[in-house]
Amino acid sequence: MELWDSVLSEVQGSNWLQFKELVFAFVLSSLIGLEREIKLKSAGLRTHALVGMGAALIMLVSKWGFSDVPQAYDPSRVAAQIVSGIGFIGGGLIFVRKDIVHGLTTAATIWVTAGVGMACGGGLYLLALCATASHFIVAIGYTRIMHKMFGVTNRMIVRYNIDSKDAATRILGLCAANGFAIRTFSMKTEYADPKVASMMVRVVGSKSVEILSEAINKIPDVISVKVNVTKEDD
Repeated sequence: MELWDSVLSEVQGSNWLQFKELVFAFVLSSLIGLEREIKLKSAGLRTHALVGMGAALIMLVSKWGFSDVPQAYDPSRVAAQIVSGIGFIGGGLIFVRKDIVHGLTTAATIWVTAGVGMACGGGLYLLALCATASHFIVAIGYTRIMHKMFGVTNRMIVRYNIDSKDAATRILGLCAANGFAIRTFSMKTEYADPKVASMMVRVVGSKSVEILSEAINKIPDVISVKVNVTKEDD
């Protein structure tokens, strides 16, 4: 009975406050993760929820886990390891494919989620709420503003006759003539058919990319044009 009474007293005391801080971190981190999950990112709801809750847990352990240690200790030393440790997760989300960096925004979101968890663990609820709200402003609001200002990024894969001398030049020229900025482009010979070359072009513009693809399709040596819309939100 004495053990049960001590457990109840702990739950009704400071431990109940710590439980609320952990739950608060879990809820805010889940909201951030839900936004990433909807956008089909590599780190989604589960990753962000665990990162935020884990950061809050480590923060709480740093604050209260060594209260029975007789000698003086620095509670910030344990919490400081979250900052360095979260870099390993963030680094694993960033990768380069065809000279294009992916995952930077998701890695930054993981970093923010850890900060939100630390704020909740430290009892800084208002700060955690502001950080969560700022994430949604950046992830949703800034994305819409960027699309309106600079247009949506489109990726086109153009297949054309490799013997053509000016097909590639005419394709890039049509992109510029139709008001599209060329971000990157690459060309390669198809393994299945060595007589066919494939060009991948990433263009940004506010005009209709369908009109551009129709114009490219009219080039005599062009075989096909495939368009994919890619949102620049990694």
